[in-house]
Amino acid sequence: MWKTIKGWLGYGPGRVRSKDYAEIPEDERLAIIEQSSIQVSRGVFYSTIIIITSFLPVFLLTGQEGKLFHPLAWTKTFILLVDAVLVVTLAPVMLSLFMKGRFKDDHANPINRFLERVYEPVIRWVMRWRKTTIGINLLALAVSVPMLMSLGSEFMPPLDEQSILFMPVTLPDVSNAEAKRILQVQDKLIKSVPEVDEVLGKAGRASTATDNSPISMIETIIMLKPKDQWREGITKKDLINELDAKLQIPGVVNGWTQPIINRINMLSTGIRTDVGIKVHGQSLDSIYAVSEQVKAALNGVPGVKDLYVEPVTGGKYLTIDVNREALGRYGLSVDDVNGVVESAIGGSPIGQTIEGRRRFSINVRLAQDYRNSVERIRRIPIATAAFGTVPLSAVATVKFEDGPPMITSDNALLRGAVMFNVRDRDLGGTVQEAIAKVNRELTLPNGYFLEWSGQYENLIRGQRTLLLIAPIVLVVIFLSLYLAFGSAREAFLSLITIPFALIGGAYMVYFYGVNLSVAVAVGFIALFGIAVETGVVMVIYLNDAMKQLVARRGNSRDTISREELREYVINGAAKRLRPKIMTVSVALFGLVPVLWAAGVGSDVMLPIVLPMIGGVLTSSTHILLVTPLIFLMTKEYELRKFGKLDVLDASH
Repeated sequence: MWKTIKGWLGYGPGRVRSKDYAEIPEDERLAIIEQSSIQVSRGVFYSTIIIITSFLPVFLLTGQEGKLFHPLAWTKTFILLVDAVLVVTLAPVMLSLFMKGRFKDDHANPINRFLERVYEPVIRWVMRWRKTTIGINLLALAVSVPMLMSLGSEFMPPLDEQSILFMPVTLPDVSNAEAKRILQVQDKLIKSVPEVDEVLGKAGRASTATDNSPISMIETIIMLKPKDQWREGITKKDLINELDAKLQIPGVVNGWTQPIINRINMLSTGIRTDVGIKVHGQSLDSIYAVSEQVKAALNGVPGVKDLYVEPVTGGKYLTIDVNREALGRYGLSVDDVNGVVESAIGGSPIGQTIEGRRRFSINVRLAQDYRNSVERIRRIPIATAAFGTVPLSAVATVKFEDGPPMITSDNALLRGAVMFNVRDRDLGGTVQEAIAKVNRELTLPNGYFLEWSGQYENLIRGQRTLLLIAPIVLVVIFLSLYLAFGSAREAFLSLITIPFALIGGAYMVYFYGVNLSVAVAVGFIALFGIAVETGVVMVIYLNDAMKQLVARRGNSRDTISREELREYVINGAAKRLRPKIMTVSVALFGLVPVLWAAGVGSDVMLPIVLPMIGGVLTSSTHILLVTPLIFLMTKEYELRKFGKLDVLDASH
């Protein structure tokens, strides 16, 4: 703003600066503020709209990623909407109230003097070595693309929940006593690790219809001590590897995850591990055979851990087949036998007990000692009218049979699953290699097919949404820039900063070793809006310099030399350095502290912030150096081709 006031006071390029302060009338002061507000506010307004538009892909995310990032997008959008209104309403009023008295020259600020002293020689070097400058930028951009392509991919960066969920699976026909023994042994081994604070294990299912866990699935929540009490140099990954080595029990397949993400996975996809291959078909035996083939193909794939097949066979069922001929000899009916079996094994209700507002059924059945084996069940007595008491084996065949421990179906199709977690490698690369190996080694029977689910299903959904909407967002941003400048050339000049913002973001993500994820994509989305905003500010000031040049020298190639054109472009870039540096600094000062953040949630915030920090640095470098160069080359072309400059209205 003060730059514009100085221009009105005669501090423009080539003018002599007065050492004395000039008093201006109140009307003229308000007119200067009004003109300056008009010059900047339209560009800032459209920059705000562009940033809001760039967040459109975040609004279109669904599922887990949508629920996570929608609050961020809505909060930022509402703040920017209010900001856009205040820029054109409140800001000019506040300027008129506080911009009074005497103003110091920009050179009175030592920071500003230092920045201009450094920047001006650099921009002059750029103007002289044009091909070298553009070549360096294009080379950096070309290098960043394969760097991004070489990164791994995952759905979301893993959130450290400060706890571990141990989910081993044993044989489906394990007894209650054996499951209890395994649980107690595991809990003692886990508690022996110094970093473990508390251990709570559970076998079987809770008394609710929403928990379908069989008795063979054990869940143990491991609460860890604060990290300052851990052994030197040990990490959570090291703890899991140490615990996994301690808990190698025959007949038990270990599984490691975290409590919250495990529940989210089970509710959203039905898979309790990172990745699951659902095997759909018509026969449980064939599904199990195919699942074993898939497991064999996945053995040896780097990154695949805790691999096991969800048991669809191996359950034990007590079958009681009634002999109708024997029933006729003893004068019994099927209902008589069923009633005895139900009351003796399952229990029959005989009444209720009331405790306050709660009611409990009273069931009666045989004691454990009289029903804990097949032989004892065969001796359960049945009363007859003519023959006294006869054993159950006289009228029925009692035996154990194999069957499915639990029948699972998706979309009316029987379903089995091969499950595994991904550790020491990115999820996307692991699954891609696994898919290629399974497709190469496995031939499915007719009517059977595989479906890759779990976190990989969420990853594919998020990628498809972002790839579909990204081109639309770029078109909307370009149209917003066109409305801001009224020129397709100037709009393209501002939009070209986006790929160069990609350079720093790619370098930061690559050297920090972060995998590409929805969080990284959201960081790049936010970066593109910031980069375009800074580019808009630069183009506004460059056009303002052109307007000053035309006002002083006329709009003709006969009156404007290439040297004068270059000097005015340098002046528009260098003498307006402070607002551009401030725009970049505000973004950096707000983001850099996240790099040093620690604790729960910091591992999710880091992938969002990294591309924004790196991209702001490279995009600002591009805007400060390359944008004036391209602008100068464009104006030189206009003079050479048309004989005059295409000067935009400075009231942007």
